[in-house]
Amino acid sequence: MTKRIIGLTGGIATGKTTVTNYLASAYNLPILDADIYAREAVSLGSPILGAIAQRYGEQILLPDGSLNRQKLGEIIFNRQDERKWIEDLIHPDVRDRFLKAIAQSTSQTLVLVVPLLFEAGMTDLVTEIWVVRCSQEQQLQRLIQRNHLNREQAQARINSQLSIEEKVANADVVLDNSSTLEVLLKLIDEALKTTRETKSYLS
Repeated sequence: MTKRIIGLTGGIATGKTTVTNYLASAYNLPILDADIYAREAVSLGSPILGAIAQRYGEQILLPDGSLNRQKLGEIIFNRQDERKWIEDLIHPDVRDRFLKAIAQSTSQTLVLVVPLLFEAGMTDLVTEIWVVRCSQEQQLQRLIQRNHLNREQAQARINSQLSIEEKVANADVVLDNSSTLEVLLKLIDEALKTTRETKSYLS
């Protein structure tokens, strides 16, 4: 039987982690996370980290030789050409990790959490697309609070991604996280049930 592969995406700080935590705890669904794979791709001693250090110099590394994520963020969130270079380096590695994990999984339903699902061209890996959204001001305030950024820094991170409107336009399911947690969880329950019935998937 064909696996049901949910591609969960949305804007930064819209609530993807809340959704995945619920899917994992309430439905025991396996969660494959692009951010975790991306961190593994640039782990200490990896060829990708070596290429990054060669491009930006020792300033991009912490004293222990691992990647200085804050320094890299300052570069890529303000320079589109550098962000593209980094993404072109990391995304193929992340894709390979997804493909391997999907092939090895015995579960019939998987959740792929991919913040850059559209931008990275990974929509072909999933059978349905769920987009988490909230209002732009909510997103901005959540990001400022979570990452301890000023408003300008937070806006730069939001602007680096495809607009939420474009993501919503290409979604099978839209989870509006602008209200309460209870409302969001009900939307998830309904989406899991409805899309399964619509697409004739079996749990």
